[in-house]
Formats: sequence, C-alpha cells, structure tokens
Amino acid sequence: MKLYTIGYGGRNPEEFVKLLKEKGIQAVVDVRLRPDKASLGTYVKSKDSNKGIQSLLAKVGIQYFSFVELGNLFMNLEDWTERYHCLMNRAGDLLIERLSQVPSPSCLMCAEKRASSCHRLIIAEHLVTKGYQVEHIE
Repeated sequence: MKLYTIGYGGRNPEEFVKLLKEKGIQAVVDVRLRPDKASLGTYVKSKDSNKGIQSLLAKVGIQYFSFVELGNLFMNLEDWTERYHCLMNRAGDLLIERLSQVPSPSCLMCAEKRASSCHRLIIAEHLVTKGYQVEHIE
C-alpha cells in the first residue's frame, strides 16, 4: 500500500492542496495531537466542518481524518524522537490500526514542513516495516 506524508508549515493553502492533488490523494490523516490548536486558522480542525482544514480539503474532494492517537505526546521534550520511537516500537501496530480503513492513496499530515523534523517520519518508518511504501511530499 502506498502512503504519503506532508507538512503544511510554510505553505499557503493553494500550494498545500496542489501538492495533494498532484499525488492523487483521496484522504488526509491528521496526526497532530491537538488539531484544534493549529497556529494557522486554515489548518485548524474546526467544530464546524464548513471551516478550517475540513473545508479546505472537502472543496477539492479530499476526505479528512483526525487520528490523535498518532500525535506526538513528547513534542515538548528534548528527547522526543527517542521517546516516540519507543512508543511506536511498543504500540505502533495498535496506533496505526485505523489506517487500513482510510481510502487510498492517503497522506499523513502534520505541521512540520520537513518530515525529518517531524514525528510523522517515525510513523512512516514503522509503516515501512509493515509493508507500506511511503513518500514524503517535501
């Protein structure tokens, strides 16, 4: 199964949507711990599906899913990468379980523009061990 990842940081909504459409993305899986607290209003998960990230994606026919269980619980800690690796090693299969229900091709989304600076890289590494092909949209 093919899966993509993307970060919206530093991207305007038009560029973000264009990148998703170029890859034929059918669904975006938000892996932020607090999608309701995005610093950029366009990317916030709103209580009203006619606003925020849900609206932006719906306008171009892309489904939106929020999987807070894949959020980075350790983001404010200096050793967050080691801790998140440990979490994925211990509970990764349980945490990624719902991904099988998401239309494909899908894309993991977080705030960090570069996967190398984001916990979605660790999720992607775990998915590769489960047979997924992962491409980071940079």
